[in-house]
Amino acid sequence: MSGNTGSYIFSCLFVLLAHGGMLLNVFINGNYSSISQVIILAGAVLILDAAYFVAMPFFKQTTYTVDFLLILILNMSVIFQSCFGGVSLDVKHYITSIVALAACRGGYLVCRNHKWLGQQRKFFYIGIGVLMLAILLLTGSRSMWISLGSITIQPSEFIKPLFVLACATSITEQQKKHKILFFYVVYENLALFGLTAAICLLQWWCRDLGSLPTFVGIYACGFLLRICYPKAKFSKKKLIGAGAALLAAAVAGMRFAPAYVQDRLHVDIWSDKNGDGYQQSQALIAIAKGGWFGKGPGYGGLHKVFAHENDIVFATISEEWGLLYALMMIFAILILVAVPLVNPPRSYFHGTMAAGVCAAFTVQMALNIFGSCNMIPFTGVTIPFISSGGSSMLISGFMAGMLVACQSPTMRAPAVHNHERQQPQQPVFQQQRRPYP
Repeated sequence: MSGNTGSYIFSCLFVLLAHGGMLLNVFINGNYSSISQVIILAGAVLILDAAYFVAMPFFKQTTYTVDFLLILILNMSVIFQSCFGGVSLDVKHYITSIVALAACRGGYLVCRNHKWLGQQRKFFYIGIGVLMLAILLLTGSRSMWISLGSITIQPSEFIKPLFVLACATSITEQQKKHKILFFYVVYENLALFGLTAAICLLQWWCRDLGSLPTFVGIYACGFLLRICYPKAKFSKKKLIGAGAALLAAAVAGMRFAPAYVQDRLHVDIWSDKNGDGYQQSQALIAIAKGGWFGKGPGYGGLHKVFAHENDIVFATISEEWGLLYALMMIFAILILVAVPLVNPPRSYFHGTMAAGVCAAFTVQMALNIFGSCNMIPFTGVTIPFISSGGSSMLISGFMAGMLVACQSPTMRAPAVHNHERQQPQQPVFQQQRRPYP
């Protein structure tokens, strides 16, 4: 097994202790009619912990930090979701959490080799195009969901990792400038800008403006890192122009937003508690009732409000578990996305990919939390790993695997042809850090 065995065991015990403490809280303070409900929930959580701890060493990685944080957060969400309105294992969320863990392994295996990913760049654009076409043709009248009987799929969620990869793989193209009229441009940058504009227009047409800031955040991170790329040579005039264009687009979007968006921008939730301000007013009341330590698992009343398990899940957790628990949950997710950014031994590509995933997760959390707290208009965006939803959990898991790949990338030397063997080779970057969990 890669890494220090003692540290690995200590990390396992830490995760088990955290989940054990939460389950003890459920046992002492929870709202349940039979002790068997608590036993089933505890057994499901601890079995998933143990199974993942056993499976992880089979994947030879430099570090398992993201993996431990992921299993910590996912089983926290299983406990949260299983207590809304009364203690009972949420089987659906438990299954989607397992799917997220499997998707994490897939994301790691797919994204660890930046050279191979660079060769697949065109397929990312094709995949995004196919998904956008599916949204237009299969979701119905201006919707973002495809209904397959009792199952619903949100194709826009699948666009997010492809868009992150499209931004990351464009990094190597920054030195390939071409002259168009009086300007030197990079074709890849033009393609990405056009793709971003198309995604934003699609979100606008489908009346799903809540997800739009997520894609803008991914593109903004990719754009800034392309500026920092060696010899990219972005002029100050171009940067000022890009900033002005972004500001103008934001102002125009606010000015010409659809009527339902305008209502959310200007609604007084306390004067319209039974209309547009219903969810936010109920969420704020629930947070206030929960205080720092909550009313107790299963004793909340917000579970009667629509979308309590996803769109306003921060408020639902705050009511039952307290604001302290809710903030600890958010802090754990922020650590998960920050770890790959602060550990330097990786390629520029993997740094850009990590920044894109970090932007997506952070923007989604901010929109959900600030919207629930009435600090911004209500958007209905989910919190990664915490909110229920199959598409969201699957893609969040895959993007977590992208972060694992950033921590343990495959750095292979390019193939050497026979006529090049006589020439001295440049040293290939290799990781030199000591493994740690």
